[in-house]
Amino acid sequence: MELDADLKALLAAMPAMPPLNDETLAQIRPYAAPPPLDHPGVERQEIDGPVPLTVLRPAGPAPALVFWIHGGGMVMGNRYSQLDIPLEWLTELGVTVASVEYRLAPEARGTELVEDCYRGLAWAVENLGIDPARVVVAGASAGGGLAAGVTLLARDRGDLAIAGQVLIGAMLDQRNEARGDAVVWTREMNEFGWRSVLDGTYVSPALAEDLSGLPPAYLDAGSAELFRDENVAYASRIWAAGGRADLHVWTGGFHGFDALFPAAPISVAARRTRTEWLGRLLKD
Repeated sequence: MELDADLKALLAAMPAMPPLNDETLAQIRPYAAPPPLDHPGVERQEIDGPVPLTVLRPAGPAPALVFWIHGGGMVMGNRYSQLDIPLEWLTELGVTVASVEYRLAPEARGTELVEDCYRGLAWAVENLGIDPARVVVAGASAGGGLAAGVTLLARDRGDLAIAGQVLIGAMLDQRNEARGDAVVWTREMNEFGWRSVLDGTYVSPALAEDLSGLPPAYLDAGSAELFRDENVAYASRIWAAGGRADLHVWTGGFHGFDALFPAAPISVAARRTRTEWLGRLLKD
């Protein structure tokens, strides 16, 4: 599909992505994101709870919580990955951010990844002094899929209240049936990720038969990414079940475009639209 002109030029300057397999995964993992640099007015805590968490707080009261789940195809990345996205929300909206270090596939399988995230969220709600009625679960790529899974699990268990879910280019469907192919995250890479984690409704939210009773959702994707159709389908099923979903498909965007090139005009627009939605949600 045709890429946004600015993104196309930026992408052309990047090295080609290697195939993703057991050998390259072992080479990629040691380059996981480092802890964030200190930001003025931002307090950082490293929590060794039931699962490791990084907690970021602004100066002053911050009763709303964004629980961040990183991407990486469920096989790579760490809790510092893509932290610039929720850091924007901390800066602009004054929220507390907790980012979770869930176990990765293939060492962890099936719903173990979702259960790690759920335990981390439960600990954060219990121990961080936030308002339990103002909790948003958010994630990008695999993290978006896990955020959707955590939200489904909270609905079914009834022990955690989630006010909203932000699903960014979410990896939702293990069936990997989207038409066409995409740059950056390809069908073959997606197949490797799902093969590593195996199946399970909560880890592949598109398999859930019932999407009723979910909190408001924000979903976005690029028009030129593999996850476009499954995000559109997920939003459509939320609507059909009587729920609230805001869906944005950014023309010419590829997977993770706003994380890779945040200063590109389309990325600025995508991030701004997402932040404004979250701000409205937390004011309701």
